[in-house]
Amino acid sequence: SLSTRNCPFKMSQLPPKSPLASPVSEGTNSRVESLDNLSMDSFWLEVENIKQSAEAEQEECSLANVKTQEEGEAEAEWLQDAGLSELLGDCASENDNIVLLSTLTKTQAAAVQRRLDTYSRSRRRKNKHPVRDVRDIFGVVNSEETAAEKEEPSPEQLWHNLRTSNVQRKTQDYSCTVRNPGKEEVFNMDVAYSEQAAVLLKGSFLSESRWLKDGNALTKFKIPKGRLGVTRIGDLSAQDMKKIPTLALIELTALCDVLGFELKRNKAAKLKTTEKRLFGVPLNTLLENDQKLLPNTKVPLLLQALLSCLEKRGLETEGILRVSGSQTRIKSLEQKLERDFYNGLFRWDEVHQNDVSGLLKRFIRELPAPLLTAEYLPAFAAVQNIPDLKQRLQALNLLILILPEPNRNTLKALLEFLSKVVARENNNKMNLWNVSTVMAPNLFMHKGLPNKIPEGKEKQLAEGAADVVRMMIHYQDLLWTVSSFLVAQIRKLNENNSKRYQFCDKRIKNLLRRIHADKDKVEKNQAEPSKIVKVHASLLLKDSLEVHLNNATRVADVLRQFQKNLCQNGWNIVNTVSLLKCNNSMECTNLLLYEVGGNIGEHCLDPDTYLLDLYHINPHAEWIIKQNPCYPRMF
Repeated sequence: SLSTRNCPFKMSQLPPKSPLASPVSEGTNSRVESLDNLSMDSFWLEVENIKQSAEAEQEECSLANVKTQEEGEAEAEWLQDAGLSELLGDCASENDNIVLLSTLTKTQAAAVQRRLDTYSRSRRRKNKHPVRDVRDIFGVVNSEETAAEKEEPSPEQLWHNLRTSNVQRKTQDYSCTVRNPGKEEVFNMDVAYSEQAAVLLKGSFLSESRWLKDGNALTKFKIPKGRLGVTRIGDLSAQDMKKIPTLALIELTALCDVLGFELKRNKAAKLKTTEKRLFGVPLNTLLENDQKLLPNTKVPLLLQALLSCLEKRGLETEGILRVSGSQTRIKSLEQKLERDFYNGLFRWDEVHQNDVSGLLKRFIRELPAPLLTAEYLPAFAAVQNIPDLKQRLQALNLLILILPEPNRNTLKALLEFLSKVVARENNNKMNLWNVSTVMAPNLFMHKGLPNKIPEGKEKQLAEGAADVVRMMIHYQDLLWTVSSFLVAQIRKLNENNSKRYQFCDKRIKNLLRRIHADKDKVEKNQAEPSKIVKVHASLLLKDSLEVHLNNATRVADVLRQFQKNLCQNGWNIVNTVSLLKCNNSMECTNLLLYEVGGNIGEHCLDPDTYLLDLYHINPHAEWIIKQNPCYPRMF
């Protein structure tokens, strides 16, 4: 919400809508020329609509900005959020989180080291109890070091070595080239983004040459499927997904360090309680209430109802989302929803579609904390400062992985709907840029973050926010992927946790020597050219399926073999009706193969995963066939 007193977007202060009033930051200079041609009218119109709807409530709102923290304070919070809070104390005994250090790449370790260094200096200046020197933790980062004591480098020299060390990777897989609109490029997820950036810094650092209004002309990216396939958000167990945000935060910080950008974060805001049941209610509270009515609800029922109503009757409406409904009617509808939604008495068919879109945007704005979270809203906004499109997407991918699950699921539902709006552009006259400029103020302006924007920066921030929304809509399939390097780190984290290292060493570097030495050991047993394994389907069959694996066996092959045996051999079926049939044969898409146990919690496998490669990585796992949860059960 906005007030005419403090809001930086008072209509009298709105910047001109044609050429940029002032140059943007150096990182975005290459995009200025085409930005002149992108209309921001919808953005400023939406800002004015938000202001008018909130004037009676006398609330304030601005684009997110970050408050300045004292030296060391931000670093301490970062270490805590990164799962490394024990490094702030004097003893790390009996805390398994320190095993996290054993999974880090060189650039990730350097990011941790820099923040420990800053935190240590701040503590010394404040004459507080001394913390352990960072050299005790990162004195040895090379796994080839022996146990013999060696002369320790200074923290500054260590940081220099980590940044300039030669990364042993093939650069051609992820080298940066001049973007060709419409041309498909490879988006490498096998190598940590920060490691890729470190390699690119040694060559010419090319940037995205322009922003394009036409979504169809945006660069197309393809994630190459390795032997282990692609992992999407939702493919991993809840237990393993809880470990992803800390790893993603460390990797995002390392990427920003290499690129020379500051990762800005806000302090978590305290949420105010409300007597309402729908609007202005925290996402967690909404979902807890909804799950009492419908277990396993992942997106608030009200949001589902709003999106469903718009999908049924609003996608063809010209100017949907942009054309504002009646503020009086919207306020009245909000009160009716609070009263009648949960008892099923609210009549959606009687509501004008522009009023429904107004309710949708109001629901997002009225959340006590921003949908992108108060902590990371500045980071989402700062993505615009990264000059290269691929690296902007890498940062966005990591930010989405950091989001709490309720926020991430709700954001995905919203973005999927916005994609459907864009797909009907010929009828509703809302292209990708139109939708992005309308939704950006609702996602990036929040009454809980009333910080002033530096004078002259409003237009730059507004255009950047709209471009971030555009990227999230257009590239959402890519952004909702868990990078292979993060899955590999999860596996190593689980393996090292299971080894139960003792963390009472006086010098933690000895522990890290031992862990890194174990990491680089070559398995005694050479990779087998073939293997016979058993695949279980306990919910469907009493028998297991014996599968002969070779280098060409994929998950899809096993599922087809399972179906063939099921139909031809008359296996003892436990729940025949649970398997959807089509022309007397089951559809392959109805069944999924899961990897369970070993160094992973539970992992839904890509149909193109090569199983012998997976077996060599996780030989102690079980493989279980389950019904696809996306298909309705028939029993």
